[in-house]
Amino acid sequence: MLRKAGFWLLTVLVIAVGVLGAPSLYRTAVLGSGVLAQLLCSSTFVSRRDPQAVVAEELSGPGYELLSFFQWSIDREGKRVTASLFGLGRRSALFRDGLGCTLVIGIPEGELKAQARGLFSAPPPSNPDALWPDGERVDFDAKPEGVDAANLEAAVKAVFAEPDPAHPRRTRALVVIHDGRIIAERYAPGFDAVMPLLGWSMAKMATNALTGILVQDGTVKLGDKALLPQWRRDDDPRRNITLDQLLRMTSGLSFDEDYADHSSDIIQMLFVQGDKAGFAASKPLANLPGTHWHYSGGNSNIVALVLRRHFLKEKDYLRFPQQRLFEPLGMRSAVLEPDSAGTFVGSSFMYASARDWARLGLLFLRDGIWHGRRLLPEGWIAYTRMPTQVAPDGRYGANVWLKLSSSPQLGEPPMPEDAYYMLGYDQQIVAIVPSRDLVIVRLGLTRDAKSVDRRERRITSSDYRSGRALPVRRAEL
Repeated sequence: MLRKAGFWLLTVLVIAVGVLGAPSLYRTAVLGSGVLAQLLCSSTFVSRRDPQAVVAEELSGPGYELLSFFQWSIDREGKRVTASLFGLGRRSALFRDGLGCTLVIGIPEGELKAQARGLFSAPPPSNPDALWPDGERVDFDAKPEGVDAANLEAAVKAVFAEPDPAHPRRTRALVVIHDGRIIAERYAPGFDAVMPLLGWSMAKMATNALTGILVQDGTVKLGDKALLPQWRRDDDPRRNITLDQLLRMTSGLSFDEDYADHSSDIIQMLFVQGDKAGFAASKPLANLPGTHWHYSGGNSNIVALVLRRHFLKEKDYLRFPQQRLFEPLGMRSAVLEPDSAGTFVGSSFMYASARDWARLGLLFLRDGIWHGRRLLPEGWIAYTRMPTQVAPDGRYGANVWLKLSSSPQLGEPPMPEDAYYMLGYDQQIVAIVPSRDLVIVRLGLTRDAKSVDRRERRITSSDYRSGRALPVRRAEL
């Protein structure tokens, strides 16, 4: 009798734990499936990488342990990736030419396919004989005057070196632009000059540029208020948020930007929500607009939604990044992915080759002018680089970083004062240094802070000031 009673007691406890834990398990399943489907779809169909390698490298290890229990499948004919936890929380991501991958949430897959039908015509053929950035030819023998070739080669090797296997840097691409030309370039095995790679938060600089284009058109103004219908009630303090404040991360909206917390707003927005901008826009104010700086990917997606509202036709909005930014710059690999609600994920989901990320950096270095044509408004770069008053130490502008973070061992990297940066998760970086006529692109998978410290030490130590670390003209130091 005691044995039978114990059995039934144990059964009741197991059922109770299962019932109580079911909601948490389902939420975990939905999140993990979303992460796997989204990132694996883009890596497979945008970057054209081996999915097994992506799972082994990007989607495993510390912080990703639970994903080992998930199952995934790829439908190459349907251009779809599906993932689930033993059937629980199933999510699919669909690839569409020119738009990359989108999680199928709250909208039939057929509608997503219809959105992209006939959206893009074939791009004009590239000119393989033209020097970069007009084409893809690179003349590494034609170094600008004053560049020390030996030191340049040593700097490139340092970026790819792995002195401590316990803290891998995993640099995948490096491109150095000086005087408007590629003077150094290297890729890790399995990666090359045409492969689009995820820039994470570097996408915010593209969102900045797209905003500038519409400002130049006279379509939007930085001081615009009552930006969204749901904010326009007289008693809603969010009606006072301006476009400028969204770009400068001073909107005051509550938003948890913690990538280590699976329940945080940023993680839920990117991998669970179908309407990402709508999710961010639904947040209440934590501070009065303009009074507090708080970095938030939600702000950037709201900007993308604000821009979208100024297009009469959905197809015109979906063509906008390609027609007005990527094509004029020759960024043939670049893709900015929309969510299932049709709004570009301007905070995070942009893929481009290292050379194309460099083209975007070069546009900013050239004050928004490309081949004599002004793509961004006069004064836009100065506005972008103007420090946000309430940002700590003036380190943030308009969707751009003005200073690199200090490290415990080294302090702040000794870069020139006029340098500014696109920065992304896993240590993606585009450094723009006007005084040295430099753009430096580094893409990789660096998830260990100790690796970052060593990388900064090799590249931006005091050796920089004597010209031994970066390819700059000694006379300018």
